[in-house]
Amino acid sequence: MANHKADLNLKETTIEGKKISPQLPDGVKNYLIDIDGTVCDDIPNEEPERMATAQHFPDALETLNRWFEQGHIITFFTSRVEEHREVTEKWLAENGFKYH
Repeated sequence: MANHKADLNLKETTIEGKKISPQLPDGVKNYLIDIDGTVCDDIPNEEPERMATAQHFPDALETLNRWFEQGHIITFFTSRVEEHREVTEKWLAENGFKYH
């Protein structure tokens, strides 16, 4: 799921003359955030009708959006199945979550 393209400015890095994976700039963190039970009510896949009306946790919204504005990478991961992607992305947008 993605709604904001990240301008990462990845750094090419070598160790002992050998390339390693590109590195995030100093001070930038990559946060992987679960959805259910972490940023909102815990909604089981067996009850998808509840996903559209889940209540978000205000502190989670404030914290994640602050990290996003500070330049950190915010990525959501979930055990929700692909058929629930649209309702999930809509829910994230309607509740104001910023992410990559």
